[in-house]
Amino acid sequence: MRPAIDLARFVLGSACKSDKQALDILELALISETEPLGYFAIHAGISEEDIYARAAEWCGLAFSPVVPRPVPANPSVMHPEALAEVRTLRAKVFDRDVLFTCAGFSELLNIRTRLVKQPELGNSICIVPPRALRSGLADRSAKMLLDQARTRLASRWPFASAHLDLTMGVRAIFAAGLAFLVLLAALTPFVLQPVLVPFLAFLLLIPSGLRLAACYQLSRGEEEPIVPPVAYENLPLYTVLIPLRDEANMVPQLVSAMSRLDYPPEKLDIKFVVESTSEPTLDAVLSVLDDSRFELIIVPDQRPGTKPKALNYALPLARGEFVVVYDAEDIPQSDQLQRAVNIFRDQPGLDCLQAELVIDNANENWLSALFSGEYGGQFGIMLPALSKWNMPLPLGGTSNHFRLQSLREAGGWDAFNVTEDADLGIRLTRLRYRTGTFTSRTYEEAPITLRAWLAQRTRWMKGWMQTFIVHNRYPVAFLKDIGWRNFLIFQAYVGGMIISAPLHSVFLGVVLWRVLTQGGSGFIPYDIWSAIQLGILIAGYGSTFVMSTMGLTRLGLGHLVAYQFLLPLYWIMSSVAAILAVHELLTRPYFWAKTEHGVTRLARGADAGAEVESPSRTSAV
Repeated sequence: MRPAIDLARFVLGSACKSDKQALDILELALISETEPLGYFAIHAGISEEDIYARAAEWCGLAFSPVVPRPVPANPSVMHPEALAEVRTLRAKVFDRDVLFTCAGFSELLNIRTRLVKQPELGNSICIVPPRALRSGLADRSAKMLLDQARTRLASRWPFASAHLDLTMGVRAIFAAGLAFLVLLAALTPFVLQPVLVPFLAFLLLIPSGLRLAACYQLSRGEEEPIVPPVAYENLPLYTVLIPLRDEANMVPQLVSAMSRLDYPPEKLDIKFVVESTSEPTLDAVLSVLDDSRFELIIVPDQRPGTKPKALNYALPLARGEFVVVYDAEDIPQSDQLQRAVNIFRDQPGLDCLQAELVIDNANENWLSALFSGEYGGQFGIMLPALSKWNMPLPLGGTSNHFRLQSLREAGGWDAFNVTEDADLGIRLTRLRYRTGTFTSRTYEEAPITLRAWLAQRTRWMKGWMQTFIVHNRYPVAFLKDIGWRNFLIFQAYVGGMIISAPLHSVFLGVVLWRVLTQGGSGFIPYDIWSAIQLGILIAGYGSTFVMSTMGLTRLGLGHLVAYQFLLPLYWIMSSVAAILAVHELLTRPYFWAKTEHGVTRLARGADAGAEVESPSRTSAV
């Protein structure tokens, strides 16, 4: 016990005043099942670099704050998933074989004991901090990590990647088919009504029915199931992945948001995943790395320049039992990780959890009000209902919590899909993994200009098109994987997200044309088929209005309901985005239109109510 106390006191320095205090700190680290040196770095306010430098000095070993550049990659690291667990790197430096290691507390005690009998070992061991070793390994394994980031999904599940399935011919056929459907909708008032009207009704009324059914599900007011909490000291290591590109201005807010997480800090593995071309963002992240919870992963510049490629690059370096993705503007509620762990522990068969995304600048203007209504309906009502009904659940782009093992087994994200979240949600369903939702909120920033909104919506539309094509490319296999009910729901729901706005815009145009040519009587259906068409139009707007209104009311934003009467305009804007998405699908399918964050003029985070308690109702998980 004496050597352990001596090492602890030497490393802690003035932060430890007595042997008893050293024992108490070691006991706390033992109770939390945390590496003591990492525990010291978090709780004693000493940098990881200083902790390991002092530990090396106590042992009489060499220390390096980085893995020296001339040191090659460890040839034994053949699989990317092994990188996060590697603790040593052996290399020849000049004429000596040197073992670079981030040895832990007990390992250092053993090394010190061995050095007494074999002092020559001191010439062949160099201590480096764990982050430095992982950074060195990532740097030397960059080619392997990039190859895996781009091809992991295709190698594990052939014909599931947009890169392989989105050939020019397939994209052209899809674009022609979509144009043909819109043309049919325009012709419906004039030709083949007994055939076309029922077909269009399927495309548009099923999504409307799902919205209304989801609203009914909410109205039943189901209480959140009581989940046994995991003891604070028993919470597992949790990885947080934060992909960034050209977002230096968001780093201070992110650091603040992550620092407010109510989770044992020594069990947080927070990784800023930054593109190498984003030099100001790299500098901003480097400036906060004195906090041992934070780590920087630099993604080399290689196509495609997408968020999922960056996430795939970082995935092998994730160390947690669970992993969550946050975007640059995200402010999660402080207890979100704890609540996720409680649910995962309570339901061992659950593989993924989607938190609720909430817009906290909804009051900015009419556009943010409409966007907030859309999010309130989608993440507060629709996705929880889909989860309850065990239907395909297109995930949101952030606050997805995963069991790390399940995520790796599913192949990670599709690096070539620009709505990788929706694609992954469908793939998890196909692989029979379970996905749920919970009401812990993550606050996000809505676009406040038409230009920003249109760029983002175009990317979303293009990604939904990619997802729709990829999973329908082999329909028999898809049907076998997902079953008849979910197969039809996918066609209606995901297909409906793509085509509903253009079709409703066409229907609205037909109604306006009739009004202009026939006056007030143009509103009155003149036969059963025109009545059905008008009913479809009303059902589409009505169900969306009801869901948005309920979503806003649930969030305490009922004063924004009046803006929802602008939904016809909002859908016309979505039609424009769909047209642009088809053009991009044909000309640059993997282009990622970056949304600029940090432009809102309103207060965010705690000042905007980010710590408000979640409502009592939650979806089934």
